[in-house]
Amino acid sequence: MLSRKQTPSVASNQQCDTYAWFSQRAWVEIDLKALSHNVQQLVKYLSPRTQLMAVVKADAYGHGAVTVAQTALQSGASWLGVATVPEGIQLREAGIEAPILILGATHTPEQIHAIAHWKLQPTLCSPKQALIFSNVLEAINYGSPVPIHIKLDTGMSRLGTDWQQAAEFVQLVQRLPHLAIASIYSHLATADSLDPRVMQEQHRRFEEAIAQLKGMGIKIPCLHLANSAATLTDSALHYDIVRVGLAVYGLYPAAHLQTAIDLKPVLQLNARVTQVKTIAVGTGVSYGHQFIAPHELRLAVVGIGYADGVPRNLSQNMQVLIRGQRVPQIGTITMDQLMLDASAIPDLQEGEIVTLLGEQGKEQISANDWAERLNTISWEILCGFKHRLPRVAVM
Repeated sequence: MLSRKQTPSVASNQQCDTYAWFSQRAWVEIDLKALSHNVQQLVKYLSPRTQLMAVVKADAYGHGAVTVAQTALQSGASWLGVATVPEGIQLREAGIEAPILILGATHTPEQIHAIAHWKLQPTLCSPKQALIFSNVLEAINYGSPVPIHIKLDTGMSRLGTDWQQAAEFVQLVQRLPHLAIASIYSHLATADSLDPRVMQEQHRRFEEAIAQLKGMGIKIPCLHLANSAATLTDSALHYDIVRVGLAVYGLYPAAHLQTAIDLKPVLQLNARVTQVKTIAVGTGVSYGHQFIAPHELRLAVVGIGYADGVPRNLSQNMQVLIRGQRVPQIGTITMDQLMLDASAIPDLQEGEIVTLLGEQGKEQISANDWAERLNTISWEILCGFKHRLPRVAVM
């Protein structure tokens, strides 16, 4: 494990080429101390009856699923959430034994065999899917019941059975062999909004469905509804588990939630200066010459581009940090490289570190900054960093 003040070292002979390569080009740092802090803060924020599920789908939002999962569990999380069966298998192969919920839909016999073999816990969204699961498990004569989680659609209009059909769906699953209901849950569509009315209506529908089940004498082992935004908004939405993704990684799902809890960004995106040169007034920079030097300037080339996950639409609309100073990006961002106007640092040297996202000195650039410029969300920014950027865990 590396300190942020250390130069990355060779971890093994097999990794030697990778580490030598990224030390000259670009990499993503994952601050495990910040990650642990976020999980601990979230656990303290919850009541003792509520467990924390760390959502590590999409390679832990680009942070590295195995490392994040291990750290989250060590720091107080009890569950892990993934989107697909292969994501769950990856965690099991790494020796992780915590309960893993597959949030996405699964239907095929191959998926069901893998779920049973790797002791994963699937989401069931419809009676048809429940019947498929039961028939496949019956065909392979599977022994102990597979824990399943019933998804209700209370207004997201994505996966799940309509909340008004909850009783019928639950009764069907209870009759099927090889299936055991582990929880009932739903997902909120507007929990990050300042207007709470849609969220409140979804909450009301969820409560009504659960009340009907309880009125029929059906015992519900576990309930969950809250994502990151709902977790930070209202404790009445916490139930038995909260499913937290973005907040685990140190970002707030909305600006008005920034005072709810102290979070620290986990991801830092770094690259190195690969060339520094002086260009004359009137010189065009990069494809299309969208930037023409208005005066003589010091140009720095940096070894990172849109093939690494730096959006091309940020061209000439972003800054980076060098030596704790903000430096403007100029010209069109290219596949593997981008250019800076480094005139403010006349003695800049090739090989120096450029921070695109993260902190240097008193300055900080976040995924939210990029998202605002691109009219998108920080989730998309984090998930966009490609795997040719090594993930380096630091403390």
